[in-house]
Amino acid sequence: MCDTVCVIGEHRVMFAKNSDRPPTEPQVVRTFARRAAESTLRTQYIEIPDHDAYTFVGSQPTWLWGVEHGVNEHGVAIGNEKVWTTGKPRTRPAALLGMDIVRLGLERAATGDEALSAMTELIERYGQGGTGELDHDEPYDSSFLIADRNGGWILETCDRTWVAAPIESGASISNRLNITTDWTRASADVGPDADFQHWRNPKVPTTIADHRLATTDRAVTASISDPRAIARVLRDHGAGADEERTADVAPLPKAPGDDNRGVTVCMHVRGVQATTASMIMTLNRDRSEEPRMWAALGSPCVSVYVPIFPACGVVAALSESSTWSRFASLRDRVERDPATLPAIRSRLAAVETQLWAEADAITPGDHDAQAAFTTSAFDPIERALFTLETAIDVAL
Repeated sequence: MCDTVCVIGEHRVMFAKNSDRPPTEPQVVRTFARRAAESTLRTQYIEIPDHDAYTFVGSQPTWLWGVEHGVNEHGVAIGNEKVWTTGKPRTRPAALLGMDIVRLGLERAATGDEALSAMTELIERYGQGGTGELDHDEPYDSSFLIADRNGGWILETCDRTWVAAPIESGASISNRLNITTDWTRASADVGPDADFQHWRNPKVPTTIADHRLATTDRAVTASISDPRAIARVLRDHGAGADEERTADVAPLPKAPGDDNRGVTVCMHVRGVQATTASMIMTLNRDRSEEPRMWAALGSPCVSVYVPIFPACGVVAALSESSTWSRFASLRDRVERDPATLPAIRSRLAAVETQLWAEADAITPGDHDAQAAFTTSAFDPIERALFTLETAIDVAL
């Protein structure tokens, strides 16, 4: 399960996603280099004809070929969501995963419109199939949020069937089909004025997503353009993305409950699903600045959004599964003893504030300074993690 949000502002586009996956599954941040096409390309389960690929930065579960979310050299950002449909994904042969489709869209598109065309052509030709989780058979269909500097699309699917609706001031998606009759593009098998809710599996309660959508929708309505405010949304534990205080962070959510209110944007469904990676991206609409990114490994409440300058590559430690495991251990710690969360959050928040201030002070386009920052950015995080990992009493 996941949550993705995009806000289209006057001067910038804000795009962000929490990736919710099995709690023990590492997910890392990588730079995927530009490459020339070869004859065929091996995705997770199938081979398809290859295509030239653009450079992009993406967040990748370590066992998968595809990615959960990312942004490419042209400022195209994409994220996906698991959705429950009437399409009976367990009966299908292995095909493309939603994560494959995200990666292929980032590799092949210079605009949001190009991404929509590339992704829907792939969906219609190959369909969706195969498990999306390593340890058990879990095939599913996906929805996608696609954005560039000028807008974007919501794309919802049921195997090879799809509809797309344009983003206006922004949008958020979660683990349910949202589009009704407001689509403007669709596959040929969707009739005029068709309500795409007819493709939603009625046996799966929408409350799995509805409470989280209420939180992310507020970010769109409020036209949030500050990445710090988006980070607070991504750390929400069910309190409606209230102002985060480093010494008084919102408590962890309780069990999901009959109404699924315990399934929150920063997810802690013990032993089932957790937020395993998170990313924030900003795209200046007038191209006066390069895209900016902030990536967190593990659950945002016990992690650090590390600034990334895509042109200079990813902070090396973010590409290592061992780093992910250290943040996962902090999540496990606070889930065993929720009283430790405020102290852990306070220590990591101080580091995050320092790193963001240093990155913001760099003159746009100064690649030497950006590269120097990228080389040293993990040093204060390493010191904080060492302190937290070795402290006998976490009430620091």
